[in-house]
Amino acid sequence: MAQIVTADRPAAKGTGTAPADRSQAADRSTGRRLARNLTPLVVDVAIPTGGYYLLHKGLGVDVVTSLALSGVVPAVHTVVDAVRHRVFNGLAGLMLAVNAVGIVLSFVTGDARLMLAKDSGVSSVIGLGILISAFRGRPLMSAGLKPFMTKGDPARIAAWDRLSAGSAAFHRLERRFTVIWGLALLGECAARLVGAFTLPIDTMAWLSTVILLGAIAVGIVVGGTASGPMEKLVAAETES
Repeated sequence: MAQIVTADRPAAKGTGTAPADRSQAADRSTGRRLARNLTPLVVDVAIPTGGYYLLHKGLGVDVVTSLALSGVVPAVHTVVDAVRHRVFNGLAGLMLAVNAVGIVLSFVTGDARLMLAKDSGVSSVIGLGILISAFRGRPLMSAGLKPFMTKGDPARIAAWDRLSAGSAAFHRLERRFTVIWGLALLGECAARLVGAFTLPIDTMAWLSTVILLGAIAVGIVVGGTASGPMEKLVAAETES
């Protein structure tokens, strides 16, 4: 009996428990990555929008002050995130600078529309940077897509790296994916800029968020024409 138990244990470890544990660990890792990617969306988009309506509609604070104060949370989040991770990249600095300048200009000029228009400045710079990276052969959006497509699997990561370095077809898809996102952000910038100076402020306070989410949706859906084939190439390379 002792020999049977001893013989069975390695089989259970090798065929049942370990794969299940790896699958659960991969799911938890994917969930953590998703949460990390959604946090900036909540902090930088949802909280400022809700803050504006709470201050202006709920507490009766004037429009300029409401818009300025609602922009404080993203600015603070940028600084805290930089201090916590000891990294202050160009994008974080840009967002902080735009928020700070927008708040100062709004108080100096008394023009609430400048606060609404400032966000389009961020989108335009990011969009242009993304497009330039695509045409320089270093597509920025690949860095954001890679973790989702490889799922932390060393074999898939190695397959991605081989394709990115040596496959012309894969590189074209990387470039296409990046161009799509760059154009989506530039379109979002143009729409928000026009709306900031033509539509009622109360309307743009919520419509600005809708436009941003719409641009993200366009990037995801249209970007699928590139990310779908990329995923197939990664899968095929992993199996080869």
